[in-house]
Amino acid sequence: MDIKLNLINRSNDSNNSSVVIFQKNAASNFNELAVAWKVIQNLGVGDSRHFSFPVATFVSASDSWGNYTPQLAAKNGALLQMEQTNSGAQLTQAGCATNPTQIHVANALSQGAVNASVFRDGTLLATLTSIAPGQKAVFEFKPTIWIGVESQVEQGQVMNSAILSNVNTELSLLGVASADIIMTGGGPGANSTPFSFVLDNIQHV
Repeated sequence: MDIKLNLINRSNDSNNSSVVIFQKNAASNFNELAVAWKVIQNLGVGDSRHFSFPVATFVSASDSWGNYTPQLAAKNGALLQMEQTNSGAQLTQAGCATNPTQIHVANALSQGAVNASVFRDGTLLATLTSIAPGQKAVFEFKPTIWIGVESQVEQGQVMNSAILSNVNTELSLLGVASADIIMTGGGPGANSTPFSFVLDNIQHV
């Protein structure tokens, strides 16, 4: 089931700043960079933007020749693998991961590294690159989103550590069916305050 979210701009921002929303791969090291899942632009003061956060995730892989597989649905606990077939390398369902809270993507090719990407709502959520034969990518996402204001970022872009360090708000979506995300803060001059995001009008599952 999709979680219905509504971002409402009640800030004092006059710079028409962009809002970035993303998730972190909890199975990876802290130095790994995250992908900008949603970038909401041109949201004026008093305006709102509705969007969905689907529970379902999809996985695609690409090989060293630059070929991309179709996206396959993948729930927590799924194991997918890139394997060689008569018609080339294909991504297939391969049973269960060793951890029920994770999604594993294995490289079962005899040669050539692969890249694995996870999508939510048709938009890139996370990616792991250069997975060698015999190795696997591991993805794990908590039921939370990270949200902040950042002007130099594009949707689907891998964000650098400087951008990530500016985004400090983590919102839990556990048990949420719908909610407003209220954005406050900002503004010009010495009286400006940091941007803040809180959930309001929460409807539970």
